[in-house]
Amino acid sequence: MILMEIVSIGNQTITEFVLLGFYDVAELSLPFFIVFTLTYASIIAGNMLIIVAVVSSERLHTPMYFFLANLSFLEILYTSTVVPKMLEGFLQEAAISVAGCLLQFFIFGSLATAECFLLAVMAYDRYLAICYPLRYPLLMGPKWCLGLVVIAWLSGFMVDGLVVALMAQLRFCGLNHIDHFYCDFMPLMSLACSDPSAAQMTTFILSVVCLTVPFGLTLTSYARIVLAVLRVPAGASRRKAFSTCSSHLAVVSTFYGTLMVLYIAPSAVHSQLLSKVFALLYTVVTPLFNPVIYTLRNKEVHQALRRLLCIK
Repeated sequence: MILMEIVSIGNQTITEFVLLGFYDVAELSLPFFIVFTLTYASIIAGNMLIIVAVVSSERLHTPMYFFLANLSFLEILYTSTVVPKMLEGFLQEAAISVAGCLLQFFIFGSLATAECFLLAVMAYDRYLAICYPLRYPLLMGPKWCLGLVVIAWLSGFMVDGLVVALMAQLRFCGLNHIDHFYCDFMPLMSLACSDPSAAQMTTFILSVVCLTVPFGLTLTSYARIVLAVLRVPAGASRRKAFSTCSSHLAVVSTFYGTLMVLYIAPSAVHSQLLSKVFALLYTVVTPLFNPVIYTLRNKEVHQALRRLLCIK
């Protein structure tokens, strides 16, 4: 795929875009920089701890933790694709080449799409473990686990590779300002002066498939888990199961929901500032809370981390 290096603007040519970020609240740039720097550090540290704990502890070499480690690695990558450039924008003008802009969108979009599939896989894994405990080791063997993860990662890069290939054929003109903190699809399309309908229609169709299908599978898996839990006599274990499912669903719904609004029904968001706030939910908030949500009540992870940190 050839990324377009030069963008025409009248009689001039430019080789870069400028990310405006949160220019409409410029007076808060320094506080935002501090808050998001600490948040980014927490995301990296939290997800790295999970990866190291899973790799170092043989007791965590199970399908659930294998998927969790992949999720943590994925979130480290895709937050690192977006957040550093956003932090730069709080301190100075954040310029990015056209090729770099398309590359950023490709990497971030691919990883976000892969996470959509991976979250569905994790929900399906929990459904099998809870509803079919005796058959679970056979249903979720090592080869099947690896295959599901490979499919999730490859699907993300194939889907967004097609979208970026169409975007690279477009000609952009007018101002080179992108009203966002990263190279997102809709702000880029607003700068296109050649017909973007093919890229827009392709993105809409792929977004519908890659968001609604995994989200539907995730909801179905959790619904079946809840039905199974309802058969358990009321008690501490039942309350714990409901609490865990509700916290998982809250984070998963936030991730899928914001993506659906911005990519399937973008006309529902009438403010670009609101669009940026929604984007923060899936680029910063869910990667921050996922390590907490998935390990908060997990004694095995706690024990592995204590051994890792030499805390007695």
